[in-house]
Amino acid sequence: MLNQCILVGRLVEDPVIKEVNGMPKTIVKLTIVRGYKNATTGEYDSDEIPVTLWNGIAESTVQYCKADSTVGIKARLKVTDGVLEVIAEKV
Repeated sequence: MLNQCILVGRLVEDPVIKEVNGMPKTIVKLTIVRGYKNATTGEYDSDEIPVTLWNGIAESTVQYCKADSTVGIKARLKVTDGVLEVIAEKV
């Protein structure tokens, strides 16, 4: 089985570290522009996707990435109580 997704987009805001159970965590929001124009307005729509980062990945991202940085993220999907979460494995 394979649970993997690749996201490439721009950070909406500067990432900030929070401690959760003694581990560093950050949630970044990626704006990803769709590859086609909206039929109604003729403009490109975009999606804003929250991605959770833990430990060293979270610390490195906070140190090196700022708002409007373009990033590529390799992630996995996790479902808890019917809520879908994107967990980053590499940035």
